[in-house]
Amino acid sequence: MNATRSLLAAMVLGTAIGVSQANAQCSGNAGSCNTTNTASVTVGSLVKLGMSSAATALSNPTADQVDAGTALDNAGPNFTIKANRSWTLKIKANPAVAGFWDYVGSNSGQKPIGDLAWATSAGGSYTAISATDASFTSGASASNGTAAQAFFRTSWSNDFTSASNAPGTYSLPIVFTLTAP
Repeated sequence: MNATRSLLAAMVLGTAIGVSQANAQCSGNAGSCNTTNTASVTVGSLVKLGMSSAATALSNPTADQVDAGTALDNAGPNFTIKANRSWTLKIKANPAVAGFWDYVGSNSGQKPIGDLAWATSAGGSYTAISATDASFTSGASASNGTAAQAFFRTSWSNDFTSASNAPGTYSLPIVFTLTAP
């Protein structure tokens, strides 16, 4: 019984090898033979985002600037965008406490995220940042290194008693997302 099974298995294996070799073989009587193998690869949407710095130091307000309710402008990071098709770079805030900058201090500071605005050019049109993606910039075709830069404007209330002006350190994580939809 075991001998029959072994013989049957050997016959099946031999047949499979023979079929496999037959599919890859070619014969011809004219001294040449051609076979074809098709190589294939799928390339998806590819994106690469370079950012000059992971942190931006914003200008500290002076007493006179707070008294005047000043907005202070700062240059943010530079970006290099590479994509193999149309693309969009988005921006949003990602605070630990919804709606407010992250605060470290003992004076109950609470600065709304909307006190930070962004633009794509110095002195440009500024938009208050939110926790929802907004289109920062985009390209209608592939890019091998499109440059972009963020600019920030921080607004300071002219109220020294405001929680948004309390002494301490305020930080706001900002997420930039590059997609090639």
